[in-house]
Amino acid sequence: MPRKQRCRWIGGYPDHWEFSPEEVSDGEPVVMSLDEFETVRLLDREGMTQEQCAERMGVARTTVTAIYESARRKIAEALVDGKRLLIRGGSYRLNNQCTVQFMQKGTDSMRIAVTYENGEIFQHFGHTEQFKLYDVEDGRIIGEQIVPTNGSGHGALAGFLKAAEVDALICGGIGMGAQSALAEAGIKLYGGVSGSADVAAQALAAGTLSYDPDAKCDHHGHHHEDDHECGHHHGEGHSCGHHHGDEGCRRHHEN
Repeated sequence: MPRKQRCRWIGGYPDHWEFSPEEVSDGEPVVMSLDEFETVRLLDREGMTQEQCAERMGVARTTVTAIYESARRKIAEALVDGKRLLIRGGSYRLNNQCTVQFMQKGTDSMRIAVTYENGEIFQHFGHTEQFKLYDVEDGRIIGEQIVPTNGSGHGALAGFLKAAEVDALICGGIGMGAQSALAEAGIKLYGGVSGSADVAAQALAAGTLSYDPDAKCDHHGHHHEDDHECGHHHGEGHSCGHHHGDEGCRRHHEN
């Protein structure tokens, strides 16, 4: 019987999730997992040895070698054959070095995060310096906390929210890279919202929040007018896996 595949630690989510040549060839895109991406980042970008990479990811050096070779083959295929390269999923745990003390979350609570500045919803997700967290049970807000963000970049902020056990994010404008990172983290997005953070959180708790599922980040804080009604979203803050919410690793068997 095959052994369960051990989850690999990754330092965070990437800021960029898709790469494409100007002239894309026919055929399926190449999909690189986040643990494969992490070996490329640590070995080629950070200049680590395979031993150091293995220690950082919590696996054997031979496992790093296998993951890295697979990643290089995928990069070569994308470059040589002119295919799109996507970064998705994998067998990993997020090693988020977060020093913020978050309020304790109840087992039946939904945790909402709002990009926050002076009581209002901050309109640029990637530049937010604070989130306000709200814990909701039975349609009521039962706890609140304002927390400073750690790190910069969309991937770092998504990792921060995952570490905070956030289930849903309310924000204004948000880019596609950040949307991909939030989806991978299993966080439901409610974009294109402005005004009072408290009012928006209360509306989401009640299932009456108007938001724009097609909200994009721009330089002027504008958002679309096409509002949608939403209901409750009860996510789960799993420590290992991907946006489908698996309790354990995404792949359970050795390749």
